[in-house]
Amino acid sequence: MAKGILVFAEQRDGKIKKVTYELLSAGKKIASQLGEEVSAVLVGKGVSSLAGGLGEYGADKVYVIENDALENYTTDAYANVVADLVKQNEPTAFLLGCSITGRDLAAQVAQRLNTGLLTDCINVMVENGQIVFTRPIYAGKAIINAAIPEARPVMATIRPNVLPVDEPQAGKSAEVVNVPPNIGNVRITVKDVIRQVSARPELTEADIIVSGGRGMKGPENFKLLEDLADVLGAAVGASRACVDAGWVPLSIQVGQTGKTVSPNLYIAAGISGAIQHLAGMSSSKVIVAVNKDAEANIFKSADFGVVGDLFEVLPVLTQEIKKLKA
Repeated sequence: MAKGILVFAEQRDGKIKKVTYELLSAGKKIASQLGEEVSAVLVGKGVSSLAGGLGEYGADKVYVIENDALENYTTDAYANVVADLVKQNEPTAFLLGCSITGRDLAAQVAQRLNTGLLTDCINVMVENGQIVFTRPIYAGKAIINAAIPEARPVMATIRPNVLPVDEPQAGKSAEVVNVPPNIGNVRITVKDVIRQVSARPELTEADIIVSGGRGMKGPENFKLLEDLADVLGAAVGASRACVDAGWVPLSIQVGQTGKTVSPNLYIAAGISGAIQHLAGMSSSKVIVAVNKDAEANIFKSADFGVVGDLFEVLPVLTQEIKKLKA
């Protein structure tokens, strides 16, 4: 019989990703309405020390799966051990962050479990005893509430930064259960990991994002965005046009074919507002647009708009924020 809400506790470099705490907070609310418990699954190498902190954010139980083969994420190894755990424990729902890792893992686990999967969700609730998810469709043009009534477990990926994180309960601990891993057949081995080092926050978890579009006119002008981002403690993003032109790397592309973000503040400079870009950032809490074209589509989605030359507006904005901070 299905029981409990299970959350995938995503971690990297010995740190729990923020979306995990968002999922635990949401899972705790759902579980209380269903009269069930919240558990988390933590996978990796040497990650058991991270399990205790999950209790403070709502986890009643933490399943820890450790092995040398799990040090770096690989689809086969992670999907095999997580699918086995889900089969053994039969949770009512299994929630994952809609990150690169979460999207890949969710699809593989759902296939192994022969269950339904709702992706890119922005809310979750209980209605008439059934778990219902809110998600955008048609590139963000419409929002629907959806459920998978006959699936067990119900599986879903949730966008980072769209759900609130409850205040941690200091001292609350979770029961830690060490699970022997059944790694199974692994077709890919990670030999080395090379990461780009940046002092700025990760794009999908940033509270503030400063993005540029074709109106930046060239890669050298992204220095204006970087200066503003550094003052705000923000991440830097870009539209697909900038990536296709070779101005910036794919890793900072925001949009339907890039990353989906939900910051508290999204500043769009020189971005026209194509539907593909809006699909990746429309769930931002506050959108500020800077564009010299008063008819640009981005203004339809913006909470605040500046009709003006970004090459004049951005330096002034940066300086004024510096003054406020001083």
